[in-house]
Amino acid sequence: MAVFGVAAPIARNPVFGSGTIKRRRIETHGFWIGEDAVESVYIVREKLAQDQAWGLEDLHGCPSVFAIQSPTIICAMAFPNKDGDKKIESLREKIRHHEYLYYVVDNPEISDSEFDKLMQQLKDLEAEHPELITADSPTQRVGGKPREGFVKVPHSSPMLSLDNTYNEEELRDWERRVHELSGRTDVDYVCELKLDGMSLALIYEDGKLVRGVTRGDGSVGEDVTLNVRTVRSIPLSMDRAKFKNAGIPADFEVRGELLMPTGAFKRLNEERERQGLATFANPRNFTAGTVRQLDSSITAQRRLDFFPYILLVRGRTYFERHWKTLDALEKAGFKVNSNRKMVHSMAEVWGFIQEWEGRRDSLKYEIDGIVIKVDRTALQDELGFTGKAPRWAIAYKYAARAGITQLKAIRWQVGRTGKLTPVAELDPVPIGGTTVRNATLHNADEIERLGVKIDDWVQVERGGDVIPKVAKVIKDDKDHPRGTKDFEMPKTCPVCGTKVVRAEGEVDYRCVNANCPAKLRETILHFASRGVMNIEGMGDALVNQLTERGLVKNVADIYRLTKDDLLSLERMGDKSAQNILDEIENSKKLSLERVIYGLGIRMVGERTAQFLAEHFGSMEALESAGAEELQDVNEVGPRIAESIVEFFSIAANRKLVERLREAGLTLTGKKKQRGTKLVGKTFVLTGTLAHFTRDEAKKMIEDAGGKVTGSVSKKTDYVVAGADAGSKLDKAKELGVEVIDEKEMEGIVGG
Repeated sequence: MAVFGVAAPIARNPVFGSGTIKRRRIETHGFWIGEDAVESVYIVREKLAQDQAWGLEDLHGCPSVFAIQSPTIICAMAFPNKDGDKKIESLREKIRHHEYLYYVVDNPEISDSEFDKLMQQLKDLEAEHPELITADSPTQRVGGKPREGFVKVPHSSPMLSLDNTYNEEELRDWERRVHELSGRTDVDYVCELKLDGMSLALIYEDGKLVRGVTRGDGSVGEDVTLNVRTVRSIPLSMDRAKFKNAGIPADFEVRGELLMPTGAFKRLNEERERQGLATFANPRNFTAGTVRQLDSSITAQRRLDFFPYILLVRGRTYFERHWKTLDALEKAGFKVNSNRKMVHSMAEVWGFIQEWEGRRDSLKYEIDGIVIKVDRTALQDELGFTGKAPRWAIAYKYAARAGITQLKAIRWQVGRTGKLTPVAELDPVPIGGTTVRNATLHNADEIERLGVKIDDWVQVERGGDVIPKVAKVIKDDKDHPRGTKDFEMPKTCPVCGTKVVRAEGEVDYRCVNANCPAKLRETILHFASRGVMNIEGMGDALVNQLTERGLVKNVADIYRLTKDDLLSLERMGDKSAQNILDEIENSKKLSLERVIYGLGIRMVGERTAQFLAEHFGSMEALESAGAEELQDVNEVGPRIAESIVEFFSIAANRKLVERLREAGLTLTGKKKQRGTKLVGKTFVLTGTLAHFTRDEAKKMIEDAGGKVTGSVSKKTDYVVAGADAGSKLDKAKELGVEVIDEKEMEGIVGG
């Protein structure tokens, strides 16, 4: 009886390891011998040679895992020697070095053809030794079949946007707030270019890239790892010597801006024009679409670039200064933007802003302003955050780019609150990389102020994140003759025909019909948007069909949709329908504050919804709250309280909430418990605390019933002073306010 070995895959047994054998010979004693090999023991299944003609002489290798099936024998298997492993790894390091020179520092040492030869050599070696392929190999940037969707991933800490300023006065107001809140005037700042791309978080474990996540809604993003691996300026693995020299631990997170260089974007559009295809509007939107391609090979073709600016460890800033963070990332091999500057005064900040406003067109990528950050991390912690943005950073936005075009008509757009907004329909005009066809006119008063007529030539401006607007009418210009037709303010809603009203003291006209289809569309779009219930795929086209066909008459109807309902719509396939149903189901798990925000209560934004959820802990408690109780909530004044009471006084709105409850949405949350020990006591925090962040100390005091303010006055009970306390400490001594350290603070709070 001849005995042969053959493998059947099951779960990996770590005792045996893995390997691939070169074709050599098969002998009846069951040993597989390879060239230049050492033996490795495997368990294999025996068979009779005469029973099956397996063609084993053609076997090139065997899987890395094997089943034990009876009867069995133990055979020796060939395993490649260490010299081949070293040769492949050496070639990988050489390719990584040249990728760094080409894509990061823009200083290549070899030609493209020479680089391609190195890459092909590595591919050939890995094809010969597939067991030696590693996830961080340069050949593995693109791989795998197209995915069916993206997994949602929570961020280690919120990815917040920045507040904006548009002139020197606003910038100096921000500096004044920094000085007042920190109690110091000796503040260093770091100035960086505000890149016009999309935010991205990269997670590294043991120096290897394991995950790439989009910003999403700031709390939860989408896993786009396969796509970001194709970006050549993103290291798949870190050189240990480099990141050790940079002082970076093996496990860390990098956040930065993903973008498409303007040159690559221009070449792409030129190629599409040659092919008779539609061109893309601007690099920023194109980047966002590219990173969400389900097929990573498409992303790989589009030559994106990545510039990091934040380093986190366990969700916290790692280095004590922002400037040191940027230097460390650069030393580690990341492509940190070199156009940055450490400054010590607002005069230097303003000089940097003016310098780059004149040089922005010389860059290889789009910028729309300058970002200014407080340098010291401890001071950043002290300043903290608002609901949406850090207080220690600000964006200065350059003046909007403008273009001149002809206004052909004015249409009226109805929002979810019934507000009518005039929109100018324009001859298409390119502005800042985007083709603009529509621009807001804000309201009827603005139309009268500008003196706009139909067929006027107008100047249209577009800021980086601002809707295009009509800035002025071109007058006294023979090349741009004036229009002759005055606009007419509609007396009825352009969608439902209901008479529009203008409340006393308001500039806006509104449709008051609760069942207006336009209000319904905007309400559904708001409810499904990323920052609210995050129902991916429920955009304008789908919502228009759902409302026009009567499938969705309010937000609760979303949760009654079936696959058959969706398949009845135009351009809707089975997979797309299922994806939308999955998104709807996932939205049920989102927090109470999201649902409150999604209801569209007038004057209740994202931040107010958060405070309401924390204060009441349930939708039921919020529904029954009176105006006086509502004003106990942080940042809720009489007008907001009145708006909330009015909303829940309407039977249809209460019924809507009940239907959302029946659908299984989260209508309860964690009520923020406040003690009573420190009720009536006011604290001010200053300096750097040794054992608490500013937010942790603030929470501790507030949870005990106390109040934390930003300035010292005679009404202040305690000033908690840490290291490097500033002018607040001096003010406390001047006013005779009791000064305590953090240990004494702990005693007061918990004693």
